Amino acid sequence: MSHEIENRVSKSPIKTIDLDDFILNYNIEIFDIKVWLKDELILIERDFREKVKSYDWSIYKKVFVSIQCSNDAIIPHWAFMLISSELKKLNIKNFIGSVSDFENYLTIEAINTIDLSNYNNKPIIIKGCSNKDFKQSLYSILIEKLQPVARSIMFGEACSSVPIFKRK
Repeated sequence: MSHEIENRVSKSPIKTIDLDDFILNYNIEIFDIKVWLKDELILIERDFREKVKSYDWSIYKKVFVSIQCSNDAIIPHWAFMLISSELKKLNIKNFIGSVSDFENYLTIEAINTIDLSNYNNKPIIIKGCSNKDFKQSLYSILIEKLQPVARSIMFGEACSSVPIFKRK
């Protein structure tokens, strides 16, 4: 007697979302403001503005830039914004903050591009096992995006999932 093994998971209408799929392949360079500070601590506005104006920002054309200060200097917000503005003039994607926060921001941008029509009235599993340790805030963003259209949302794997939401 021959019984063919049937993969019911692959035949089910369940849609799986893996946060790993939202990780883009990009290179993030750090621009550290401290090198333009007097004694790496004090921002002198005139000198700082001149350095920003004369710097060759085009060296960052093929990368994303994380603008930060690696020491405990107190930097006015406008200084970071001034650098961001110069990078933006050259269409260089940049972010004021840590590389980790920038990656989180880029993942949120990718999540916001989800075509919701693929998930309309479908059961969804948000994959639990990942190659990266994602910030929990990304899961709330996924819920916010998917819950209005999903029939149900679960967390985990198809073989073992935890119910999160079910439309009534």
